[in-house]
Amino acid sequence: MRLAFMGTPAFSVPSLRALLENPSHEVLFVVTQPDKPQGRGMHVQSPPVKDIASRHGLPVLQPETLKGNTTIRDTFALSGLDAVVVVAYGRMIPADWLAIPRFGFINVHASLLPEFRGAAPINRAILAGKTETGVSIMRIEEAMDAGPVYLQASTPIGPDEDAVILSERLSELGAKKLTEVLPLIEEGAIVAVAQDHARATYAPMLRKEEGEIDWHASGKDICTLVRGLVPWPCAYTHLDGKLLRILKAVFEPSETPEEPGTLVKEKRGVRISCGDGYVIPKVLQVEGRRAAACDAFACGLRCDRASLGQSGRRTG
Repeated sequence: MRLAFMGTPAFSVPSLRALLENPSHEVLFVVTQPDKPQGRGMHVQSPPVKDIASRHGLPVLQPETLKGNTTIRDTFALSGLDAVVVVAYGRMIPADWLAIPRFGFINVHASLLPEFRGAAPINRAILAGKTETGVSIMRIEEAMDAGPVYLQASTPIGPDEDAVILSERLSELGAKKLTEVLPLIEEGAIVAVAQDHARATYAPMLRKEEGEIDWHASGKDICTLVRGLVPWPCAYTHLDGKLLRILKAVFEPSETPEEPGTLVKEKRGVRISCGDGYVIPKVLQVEGRRAAACDAFACGLRCDRASLGQSGRRTG
């Protein structure tokens, strides 16, 4: 098949790589988001998809927007495309573009549609306490993630699995199922099935304020927040007036004499009281510093206990 590929983050890379390694497909060009400043130093970095495409000598287009972009629309229209594969591109595709390729725009979406339509399906599945998720290979229509589905594959969500690890697994699963379904589409051997729109749920973009930890909540819910919000915005609290991110943690149910949100220093780490026990952080990051394992973090503390929250004051 003659293909164009649209994608941006690391999640997109396995699908692009699978297409490039398959002699049945020819990827003519790649569309990805513009380079952006990232990290603590705000150095300009290219999207992972661009890096892979460039290494394979593919033309890479990086428009700020597709709306009204006649140059790129003409590139699509004049390329004789069988399909456009879209994997986490991150921009809306104009409705009048969707009929340009022979088989339309084929999307790899990281949920079992119609559940979790939208920008953050992996995070939202974890935050909702789901024990199963998966991928859907679908044809894009004008409404967001509402097009008919060719194929789905499910996978369990491990009790300790965070959004980063789950994303890596789903990206590989999506690539595998994409390469299975494309020849079936070309042969007319598979029919896309309409979604049950009445069952649709949504996965909106994450907001920074969603990460603030309520230490009166249950430890299980706090650890779910930690798992669901990496790598951004991360579950966070405040210590000594600075933002403190908790990147990995476990829950220990028990009676707690301390007020919720009390951090207690221990020999090899810290524990933080919550509504029904203790959250035991395994990896933490103080604002302006690198992430640290719990023992290294504890060594850097100058107090034996502190009250976490907006003020996050030390108490001794």
